Amino acid sequence: MAKGRPPMTERRKRIVRLQIARAAMDLFAEKGVAGTTGDDIARAIGISTRTLWRYFPTKEGCVRPLLTTGLEVMAAHLRGWPADLSLVDHLDRTGAFTEGGEAVEEPVAALIRMTRHEPGLMAVWLDVHRAAEDVFAQILADRLAADPGDFSVRVRSAALNAALRSAAERQALHGGEPAGTGALLRVALVALTDGFGPAPAGERP
Repeated sequence: MAKGRPPMTERRKRIVRLQIARAAMDLFAEKGVAGTTGDDIARAIGISTRTLWRYFPTKEGCVRPLLTTGLEVMAAHLRGWPADLSLVDHLDRTGAFTEGGEAVEEPVAALIRMTRHEPGLMAVWLDVHRAAEDVFAQILADRLAADPGDFSVRVRSAALNAALRSAAERQALHGGEPAGTGALLRVALVALTDGFGPAPAGERP
């Protein structure tokens, strides 16, 4: 039997995807998206351009792993959400509003800022959240013993998704604010659970 290259493990694939994302981010910051090619990104980490396109279909999509981390953390918190707690209380107890520091990590914040003038990156950012909304819907449906396609489930997942995206964008675009991303997320979730009424004075950023 002919010997070929051993299959790459999932862990190794994740490492390579993150290396590509960081290289793409650095190049986008230095040269702009239009001035960066797939060849540039591949060359930066020592892989072929053909290999790069096996990981990501577009150069803008190369940064996707940097944009999904916070959403994956939230999905993990949702899976561990006890039945007897509100979501805000659960996230308070688990430290979700304070973990990871007070701000979105700078590479992610820089990408979020770039979405404002780079349509390709904005498309990736919105698609990341679209995919996360489906994940949230499945988790919430399991919790409620409902179908993930039920309208009430979809509304809940969309609202949570919007709260996460809004908090990340506000922190990235207004990094000088005293409130960090976690604090902003708490304000957003309290506003939602309050039925769209005004947030209490102590909850305003």
